[in-house]
Amino acid sequence: MLLRPAEPDDAMAVARVHVRSWQAAYRTLLPDDYLDKLRPEDRAQKYDFASLDPLKRRTIVAAEEGLIHGFATTAPSRDPDLPGHGELCALYVDPVQWGRGIGMALVSAARANLFGLGFRNAALWVLAGNVRAERFYRIDRWAPDGLRRTDSMWGITVNELRYQRGL
Repeated sequence: MLLRPAEPDDAMAVARVHVRSWQAAYRTLLPDDYLDKLRPEDRAQKYDFASLDPLKRRTIVAAEEGLIHGFATTAPSRDPDLPGHGELCALYVDPVQWGRGIGMALVSAARANLFGLGFRNAALWVLAGNVRAERFYRIDRWAPDGLRRTDSMWGITVNELRYQRGL
C-alpha cells in the first residue's frame, strides 16, 4: 500500500471512495434516497488537489496497484475555539477494503502531516450514531470533548460530535 499526496488526476477515484463510503457507513444514519442519489461526478468537482498551500486542505491517498482504496484530508482547524489545532477533515476507506488496516495507516499519516505543519493537537467531527467510526477513533486515542453541532454536508443536515487528541 502506497500512501501519497492526492494529485488532481485522483479526483474521480477519491470521489468514488467517498461516495461508496458514505453509502455504506451512513446507510442507517441518513435517508436512503439521499444516499442513493450521491454521484462521484458531483463530488469530484469539489476537490482541490493542486494547492500546496499548507493553510488549505491536504489529502493523502492510499493506493495499491494503481487503485485508490482510501483517503484522509487535513487542514488547520476551522473551529474558532481551537486556535492552533489541526483538523482531520475526512477519513474514508472503500467499504470493500475495510478491515485491512488502511484506515489506521491513513489516520497515522494524517496525524504525522499535521504534526509536520507544527500542530500539536487536532480535532475531528464524527456523525452522531456512527458507532464504527467512534470505535475506530477511540482506538487511535481520540476522545470526545463534549461539543456537538448541527452542520450541513453535501446538502443535508447532520448532527456531529467533536473528538480531540494530542499529536
